Amino acid sequence: MSDPVSVKILDREFTVGVDAEGREGLMAAAHLLDARMREIRGNNKMAALDRVAVLAALNLAHELLQLKNGDQSQSQEISNTLGEMNRKLDGLFDTLAARQ
Repeated sequence: MSDPVSVKILDREFTVGVDAEGREGLMAAAHLLDARMREIRGNNKMAALDRVAVLAALNLAHELLQLKNGDQSQSQEISNTLGEMNRKLDGLFDTLAARQ
Protein backbone atom coordinates (compact mmCIF):
# COMPACT_ATOMS: atom_id res chain seq x y z
CA MET A 1 0.00 0.00 0.00
CA SER A 2 1.38 3.41 -0.89
CA ASP A 3 1.57 6.27 1.54
CA PRO A 4 1.96 9.95 0.68
CA VAL A 5 5.48 11.25 1.19
CA SER A 6 6.48 14.89 0.85
CA VAL A 7 9.76 15.79 -0.83
CA LYS A 8 11.28 19.22 -1.39
CA ILE A 9 12.90 20.05 -4.69
CA LEU A 10 14.17 23.58 -5.25
CA ASP A 11 12.19 24.76 -2.23
CA ARG A 12 8.95 23.41 -3.69
CA GLU A 13 7.11 20.63 -1.94
CA PHE A 14 5.77 17.65 -3.84
CA THR A 15 3.70 14.78 -2.47
CA VAL A 16 4.36 11.37 -3.95
CA GLY A 17 2.73 8.02 -3.16
CA VAL A 18 5.23 5.31 -2.31
CA ASP A 19 5.20 1.99 -0.45
CA ALA A 20 7.24 1.51 2.72
CA GLU A 21 10.04 -0.32 0.89
CA GLY A 22 10.43 2.46 -1.68
CA ARG A 23 10.43 5.39 0.73
CA GLU A 24 14.18 5.50 1.30
CA GLY A 25 14.90 5.24 -2.42
CA LEU A 26 12.42 8.01 -3.19
CA MET A 27 14.02 10.28 -0.62
CA ALA A 28 17.49 9.59 -2.05
CA ALA A 29 16.24 10.27 -5.58
CA ALA A 30 14.61 13.52 -4.46
CA HIS A 31 17.83 14.67 -2.79
CA LEU A 32 19.84 13.80 -5.91
CA LEU A 33 17.42 15.64 -8.18
CA ASP A 34 17.33 18.67 -5.87
CA ALA A 35 21.14 18.82 -5.83
CA ARG A 36 21.38 18.52 -9.63
CA MET A 37 18.74 21.15 -10.22
CA ARG A 38 20.46 23.53 -7.79
CA GLU A 39 23.76 22.91 -9.54
CA ILE A 40 22.25 23.65 -12.96
CA ARG A 41 20.38 26.70 -11.71
CA GLY A 42 23.51 28.05 -10.01
CA ASN A 43 23.14 31.62 -8.87
CA ASN A 44 20.44 32.37 -11.44
CA LYS A 45 17.35 32.31 -9.21
CA MET A 46 15.24 33.49 -12.15
CA ALA A 47 15.99 30.45 -14.33
CA ALA A 48 12.80 28.78 -15.55
CA LEU A 49 12.00 25.77 -13.39
CA ASP A 50 10.90 23.65 -16.35
CA ARG A 51 14.17 24.31 -18.19
CA VAL A 52 16.22 23.44 -15.10
CA ALA A 53 14.16 20.27 -14.60
CA VAL A 54 14.60 19.14 -18.22
CA LEU A 55 18.36 19.77 -18.13
CA ALA A 56 18.66 17.83 -14.86
CA ALA A 57 16.60 14.97 -16.30
CA LEU A 58 18.78 14.87 -19.43
CA ASN A 59 21.96 14.80 -17.34
CA LEU A 60 20.66 11.99 -15.14
CA ALA A 61 19.38 10.00 -18.13
CA HIS A 62 22.77 10.37 -19.83
CA GLU A 63 24.56 9.10 -16.72
CA LEU A 64 22.15 6.17 -16.46
CA LEU A 65 22.78 5.19 -20.08
CA GLN A 66 26.54 5.41 -19.56
CA LEU A 67 26.26 3.12 -16.55
CA LYS A 68 24.10 0.63 -18.46
CA ASN A 69 26.49 0.63 -21.41
CA GLY A 70 29.42 0.21 -19.06
CA ASP A 71 27.70 -2.73 -17.38
CA GLN A 72 27.09 -4.35 -20.76
CA SER A 73 30.73 -3.87 -21.74
CA GLN A 74 31.85 -5.26 -18.41
CA SER A 75 29.52 -8.26 -18.78
CA GLN A 76 30.90 -8.96 -22.26
CA GLU A 77 34.47 -8.70 -20.97
CA ILE A 78 33.69 -11.12 -18.11
CA SER A 79 32.02 -13.50 -20.55
CA ASN A 80 35.04 -13.41 -22.86
CA THR A 81 37.44 -14.03 -19.96
CA LEU A 82 35.36 -16.96 -18.69
CA GLY A 83 35.24 -18.45 -22.19
CA GLU A 84 39.01 -18.18 -22.50
CA MET A 85 39.49 -19.80 -19.07
CA ASN A 86 37.15 -22.66 -20.07
CA ARG A 87 39.16 -23.26 -23.26
CA LYS A 88 42.40 -23.36 -21.26
CA LEU A 89 40.89 -25.77 -18.73
CA ASP A 90 39.60 -28.00 -21.53
CA GLY A 91 43.09 -28.05 -23.04
CA LEU A 92 44.62 -28.88 -19.65
CA PHE A 93 42.14 -31.71 -19.07
CA ASP A 94 42.82 -33.06 -22.59
CA THR A 95 46.56 -33.00 -21.87
CA LEU A 96 46.09 -34.78 -18.54
CA ALA A 97 43.81 -37.39 -20.10
CA ALA A 98 46.35 -38.05 -22.88
CA ARG A 99 49.07 -38.77 -20.30
CA GLN A 100 47.05 -41.50 -18.61
